[in-house]
Amino acid sequence: MNICFLMYPWEEIDPENDTSLALIHECVKRNHGVALCSPANLTIRNSVTNAFCTVINRMEKVSGSLKSFYKQADIREEMLPLAGFDVIFMRANPPLDPIMLNFLDSVKDDVFIVNSLQGLREANNKLYTAAFGDSHSNIIPATHVSKNKNYLLRQIKESKSEKMILKPLNGFGGSGVILIEKSAMSNIKSLLDFYVTNSDGTSNYVILQEYIEGADQGDVRILLLNGEPIGAMKRVPGSDDHRSNVSAGGSVAKHSLTKQEKALCKQIGPKLVKDGLYFVGIDVIGGKLVEVNVMSPGGVTYMNKVYKTKIQSKVIDFVESKVMDKLKAFQRRSRLRDEVENA
Repeated sequence: MNICFLMYPWEEIDPENDTSLALIHECVKRNHGVALCSPANLTIRNSVTNAFCTVINRMEKVSGSLKSFYKQADIREEMLPLAGFDVIFMRANPPLDPIMLNFLDSVKDDVFIVNSLQGLREANNKLYTAAFGDSHSNIIPATHVSKNKNYLLRQIKESKSEKMILKPLNGFGGSGVILIEKSAMSNIKSLLDFYVTNSDGTSNYVILQEYIEGADQGDVRILLLNGEPIGAMKRVPGSDDHRSNVSAGGSVAKHSLTKQEKALCKQIGPKLVKDGLYFVGIDVIGGKLVEVNVMSPGGVTYMNKVYKTKIQSKVIDFVESKVMDKLKAFQRRSRLRDEVENA
């Protein structure tokens, strides 16, 4: 099997804690062909979609350590056609690049893509949660998304809570997430100006979200594969930061899913699968769904360390099964076509 990871450059990988590297390492251990490319390296040659790839040469012996594997990996640069891969594994960081998806549209029928292009288009990381909430649902916190500063200011003033969360629509890794309080209303107009209005006159969408009691104690990251939870961890904020993201200084701890969290996963799992969102990370606080991460969900290496497991093995098992299903369907179709042709 040949797999292309569409992600950030090789030199930007964190060799100790990178989920993408854990997935790549598992593929190389299984003797699959592995290449990486970034969205900026997609190109079209003679009407065929290609990519300038970083290819990992086959290794006789693969170190069990991610750090050693990263250091020892022998790589080369080569332009390769994307339709020649069995799998394209999406690991690019947000925000979603629509041009990248346009390139991939040309190969989506030839290659198994994790996650599906249509699913990625629909599931903007911080807006997709709205798909799971309605007037009869209580699994998401009250959320407002707008560029209208007067509207956002009014929602803050009318909120029953003294606290709310403000964050940019396209942020990731906890970047730009702040806690606002009514006691500091004199600063909020300035904050909205900063978050919404750019120096060139354009504007950004921001998210204003109900503060969930207990958020100061951290959140829960749950990884779902094919709609089922395969790992979870508690993320605890640092002493001087309200954010629980590990990239923002948070720490991780073991976590057993509560009855409420299991019910939440069961409720949203079928829609994730229906939308082709096979490998997803969700963030949960107090039993409420805060975010759905579909582009580059992380946490595998941290969960592995806490639970002494190998989550990446389950992920690649699943990918292999989907490729095999696709191959069997193609072979069956070819056999039936031959029967008709020879009749």
